[in-house]
Amino acid sequence: MNIPQSSFPRVVIIGGGFGGISLAKKLSHKEFQVVLLDKHNYHTFQPLLYQVSTGGLEPDSIAYPIRKVLQGYPNTYFRLTEVNKIDTNINCVDTSIGSLKFNYLVVATGSTTNFFGNKAIAKNSMAMKSIPQSLNLRSLILENFEQALLTDDLHEREALMNFVIVGGGPTGVELAGALAEIKKGILPKDYPDLDTRRAQINLVQGSDRILPAMSIKASEKAEQFLESLGVNVWKNLRVSDYDGNIAKTNTETIFETATLVWAAGVKAVGIKGLDAKDYLCRGNRLRVNEFNQVGSFEHIFAIGDVAQMESEEYPYGHPMMAQPALQQGHHLGKNLVRITEEKAMVPFTYNDKGSMATVGRNKAVADLPKFKFQGVFAWFIWMFVHLYFLIGFRNRVVVFINWVYNYIKFDREARLIIRPFKKKYQVNS
Repeated sequence: MNIPQSSFPRVVIIGGGFGGISLAKKLSHKEFQVVLLDKHNYHTFQPLLYQVSTGGLEPDSIAYPIRKVLQGYPNTYFRLTEVNKIDTNINCVDTSIGSLKFNYLVVATGSTTNFFGNKAIAKNSMAMKSIPQSLNLRSLILENFEQALLTDDLHEREALMNFVIVGGGPTGVELAGALAEIKKGILPKDYPDLDTRRAQINLVQGSDRILPAMSIKASEKAEQFLESLGVNVWKNLRVSDYDGNIAKTNTETIFETATLVWAAGVKAVGIKGLDAKDYLCRGNRLRVNEFNQVGSFEHIFAIGDVAQMESEEYPYGHPMMAQPALQQGHHLGKNLVRITEEKAMVPFTYNDKGSMATVGRNKAVADLPKFKFQGVFAWFIWMFVHLYFLIGFRNRVVVFINWVYNYIKFDREARLIIRPFKKKYQVNS
């Protein structure tokens, strides 16, 4: 990998997400050699992926070059590679570009879509956990309307304009709201010769309320917002199969749709070498102690979505969101410094700053530690928080300008089919 030898202990970080970047920043001017490995050369701001999927933002406004993040950090290196395996016996990481020894290893690989072993759904549905996946979904949505305009088969046309989103968490709710606004404000102007009123947006949730991790008030208000936008909210309904045309459920209800988006769960991205049952727990996460150490290893750590730190308050670990990853990365950086100073590590304590979700224009819900808001004020809080945590001044400015433009013009300029995503649709007779 052409990483120079150093008298400083080497910290290898796998993953350039929120946790990995947070840790690299914390160690940037300390006496460590930091090597960050990722299969992409950019950091993705995942909370806004749904806006890329629906044409509200271009992908470069929510991505930021990792090398630019690390500019000016002494003894810090980035390598574009995929990690194949970790050899814990010789403290070595095996990657697609070679092997690298480490003194400390930090696994921050994040999460991916969890299809819960359903191969048919995994093959035929659309996921939205990365920029390429979001671009594929954007292309498919637009291509479906182009195809609906061309077909004379009314049955096929309705299926092409029927969208099913599985999962009533923040991702599903926000995507459903965005699609509903497109149907209301953009499609009639883009397709005046197509009856876009027949387009359907269905949000399917397996439990008795959407946004189950938030307060009951937030769930109820979000559902009201969605229904006011024309979204069909299905609760206590689970999609069990999807062949690319028909989505079957645990009841007699079926959906004929050319687009099914799976947002019903995530699981940790595992690595060979740390995949033994002794290390793994629910959702493929690595079980860690209060110092983020994996198993009995004193020099191997895991942070963010991949780490499950169990406690009385969080028996299944912290929520798989940005805030725990950011806080764990920052805290682990301080603990690594304490190790080199021969001081005892400090246990990690999660500071829950709340959760929020936007449903559409002037519509959002926010559960903060001391207050709960719904409506316009929650929408402004949501925008401010997301702008604040975006990496890069340019990205913040571009996103803000796009939001202002979209708000004033009721438009989404980035509805472009840059990379076509072809999916065959066949009418079932």
